[in-house]
Amino acid sequence: MKKRLYKDKSTGILAGVCSGIAQYFDTDASIVRILYVVLSVISAAFPGIIVYILLIIIMPEKSSLGFTDYKINDDK
Repeated sequence: MKKRLYKDKSTGILAGVCSGIAQYFDTDASIVRILYVVLSVISAAFPGIIVYILLIIIMPEKSSLGFTDYKINDDK
């Protein structure tokens, strides 16, 4: 199964960017959010805000790609 990077607003707090990244790397969204905040603070916050806005614009939404939360297993 091919991995796709997408925004997931259903579990996201703001725009679903960190939630989508967490699902892509199969980790908890809280860890991704904490890492984002720490990296943004270390880099004087401004670049982190620009990157987040760009990701909101660039990343497709989960629903527009036709994904569901169900995993299909075709082991016949």
